[in-house]
Amino acid sequence: MQGNLASTYSDQGRPEALRAQILEIHKRVLGPEHPDTLTSMNNLSVTYKHHGRWKEAEELDIQVIETRKRVLRLEHLNALTSWKAQDRVVDAIEFTA
Repeated sequence: MQGNLASTYSDQGRPEALRAQILEIHKRVLGPEHPDTLTSMNNLSVTYKHHGRWKEAEELDIQVIETRKRVLRLEHLNALTSWKAQDRVVDAIEFTA
């Protein structure tokens, strides 16, 4: 729903404020590392790029990439720990290869 409203604002030439508001809501409600929060952050970055705000877009892109790397690494570690606990060493080795 909010994404559709953001598209409407974008069509009207004022997308940044709404996308920024959506991002802040996602950060507060879902947390800064939630996939939907990262998607909102990416959406705001795309909007900044469309309006020539390259520095702000780059800062958001870096945050998204760094957070995704950190979160995915944690998910991989959790999977490995789970497999190890289940004596699934072969799965763990294949997962990291």
